[in-house]
Amino acid sequence: MTPENMAIAILLGSFFVMIFLRFPIAYAVGISSVLCLLYLGLPLSSVCQQMVKGVSSFSLMAVPFFITMGCLMGSGGISEKLIALANALVGWMRGGMAMVNIVASYFFGGISGSAAADTASLGSILIPMMVEQGYDDDFSTAVTITSSCEGLLVPPSHNMVIYATTAGGISVGSLFLAGYVPGALLAVSLMIGSYIISVKRNYPKGEKFSLKNFIKQVSVSFWALAAVLIVVFGVVGGVFTATESAAIAVIYSLIVSVFIYKGLDWKGVWRVLGECVDTLAIVLILIATSNVFGYCLTYLHVPSLAANAITNITDNPIILALLLNLILLVLGCIMDMAPIILIATPILLPLATSIGIDPIQFGIMIVLNCGIGLLTPPVGAVLFIGSAVSKVSMERIVKATLPFYLCMLVTLLLITFIPQISLWLPGLFS
Repeated sequence: MTPENMAIAILLGSFFVMIFLRFPIAYAVGISSVLCLLYLGLPLSSVCQQMVKGVSSFSLMAVPFFITMGCLMGSGGISEKLIALANALVGWMRGGMAMVNIVASYFFGGISGSAAADTASLGSILIPMMVEQGYDDDFSTAVTITSSCEGLLVPPSHNMVIYATTAGGISVGSLFLAGYVPGALLAVSLMIGSYIISVKRNYPKGEKFSLKNFIKQVSVSFWALAAVLIVVFGVVGGVFTATESAAIAVIYSLIVSVFIYKGLDWKGVWRVLGECVDTLAIVLILIATSNVFGYCLTYLHVPSLAANAITNITDNPIILALLLNLILLVLGCIMDMAPIILIATPILLPLATSIGIDPIQFGIMIVLNCGIGLLTPPVGAVLFIGSAVSKVSMERIVKATLPFYLCMLVTLLLITFIPQISLWLPGLFS
């Protein structure tokens, strides 16, 4: 075995061993990188240099602001208003509360950008409400956790900012626009699955559609939805950068939560900011250590080796695209979302572009694959949160989620093989 191959074995072997031993992901990434550098005889000062380089990015500054915006809006009384808006829009259908859950997740995802926040915030309200109206508790939880993945696609998503930074040279505004149609497609797919199950189990309908009530709920929810419009159209229109828009969104969210909806007082604001710091510490240390890991991968030419190994299996672009999705789905079962984006992007993006997949389209593919991973054991964070909120065992939730996995996989395949689903809207505004 050559020294380079031995270094790759040390880097990847120690990483996966620590993952299976349940090390915190940041430690697993950092320690495996240090072991690799020690074997190669490279100076350990490279670790500090690469960590600082990883977080020293202007575009990356948008991530803390978007997370802060999501925390403020999520705790500021927004959830109830978005649920009421969704109920006015789709609550009249068979299985109406399941439809409300899915549509509310689409709205709320545009504010929080987090599947975990969506599940915790909307789930704590909607799951008991659905159970009270006659829905099974495992079905209610399954709808909640799967629909929460819409929030990963609907802008502003801080995971898309991380992808844009890692991939290099990709417009954050284009990525934001690219998420709308796939997010809506996922919502429609989940609604079809929910409707079929609701008809089979005879779940109840809601009240008849009322245009007057819908207009009323739109006016009430306007201030929450306007935050998304400010961010997306500000970035796409070139009024300000993604980082500047995120900072403006934080100020706007603070004003709406405290003075308009009055869901937070100043004591609550300080509490929310404390929670944000906890989240940011995890995200930023992951980005820093993952940059060291990426440096080792690049130094050892792992991306080109991986691309060659995969293309040696087949040169059929359809099979290669399916292999890319399979790799990301497997990684999603054992790793969290941000590390997958940070580690897999430099390896898989060149292969994706070589078979004609646009970098923006591939970003949507990665995000959705990672979203599915959040719902799969053994590491599925959203699965754990859904179980904790609903008090339903994970085994029952996974069983109830099986039809929705199928809906999500169908959506993933459509996004993979129909590029215009992701690229139509960015092309329209380019």
